[in-house]
Amino acid sequence: MIIFRYLCREILSATVAVCVILLLVLMSGRFVKYLAKAVAGDMDPNTIFAMIGYRIPGFLELTLPLAFFLAVLLSFGRLYVQNEMSVLRACGVSEKRLMGYALILASLFAVATGWLSLSISPAGHARAEALFEAEKARSELDKLMPKKFYQLSQGQGVTYAEAVTEGRELNDIFLAMSTGSRENSDRRLILVLADKGRQQQAEGSSDRYLVMDEGYRIEGVPGQNDYQITYFEQYGSRLQDKQPVTGKTKIDALATEQLLGSTDPELQATLQWRLSIPLMLIVVTILAVPLSRTNNRQGRYGKLLPAIVLYFTYLVALNGMRGAIESGAIPAAVTLLPVHGIYLGIALLLLRSGGPKKTRLTRPVANSGVAS
Repeated sequence: MIIFRYLCREILSATVAVCVILLLVLMSGRFVKYLAKAVAGDMDPNTIFAMIGYRIPGFLELTLPLAFFLAVLLSFGRLYVQNEMSVLRACGVSEKRLMGYALILASLFAVATGWLSLSISPAGHARAEALFEAEKARSELDKLMPKKFYQLSQGQGVTYAEAVTEGRELNDIFLAMSTGSRENSDRRLILVLADKGRQQQAEGSSDRYLVMDEGYRIEGVPGQNDYQITYFEQYGSRLQDKQPVTGKTKIDALATEQLLGSTDPELQATLQWRLSIPLMLIVVTILAVPLSRTNNRQGRYGKLLPAIVLYFTYLVALNGMRGAIESGAIPAAVTLLPVHGIYLGIALLLLRSGGPKKTRLTRPVANSGVAS
């Protein structure tokens, strides 16, 4: 039990460290993407952290197998480099026994990964998709940021507001619109300047208007001096209708119960992928043990790069098989098990070929006593 606790501490600490680093890399990339959308006005800044939070289970689903794989490599590699493996073997602790300890931990992580893959990650993905669809359904004024020019949809014009209150009331509004095509010489430009504005829906209708108070409407043809200036106390400009929120849910956001018993190849491939993630963690653990064999000259990082390349070929092979099943090129009955079987065979071959070799002790030949 002492050796088991020692090995658990080494693997768990390395797993947490690697997982945190990988998670930060993935989250930072997604954060930059969402932040760019928020700056452009396509996303509410208040929803950025909620979107990232709902994506975390999906990130963990992908990072946990790789983190555990690297943790086993680094932990076992340190045992070889510092000659602790030789001491353990001298005490009767074989490599297979240590791998059994690692597989116990791998089984626990596989259960956690399966829980994420089958339940938590689809639910988080569904909530993130709901937020994304709600962002698409926002009106043009909801996307308007203070002190920033915003182009209206379909090139209807450009609007600007000096300030936007919490109740989405606009102050010091500038609105520029044009009528007619660009090729026509009589294309007219309409400028509207107002002190305040707000979004208002017409009674008995779904039409929405930007209603502005106390301002000027200037209309004319650019380059000519016959502009028409009109003062108004209230002026309304119709806004484009909101985009309807589609009820279609992405496959990754579907609950696992909806995938069971489905005959759709795409749904079957998604279910097999979710089941493959925890199985992959077990296989890569068996792969990591023989790949961690090293010596003092190579160092504990000597076989890290080939091991990572092998891991990503495993992941690419699973993705390729999933895509083939989704497209119908391969029957769904084939499943992803052949890929797991191939890499499990590679792991067993590495275990058998690179194991410790037994040396045969021979009795020294007695000196015949014949002098030369």
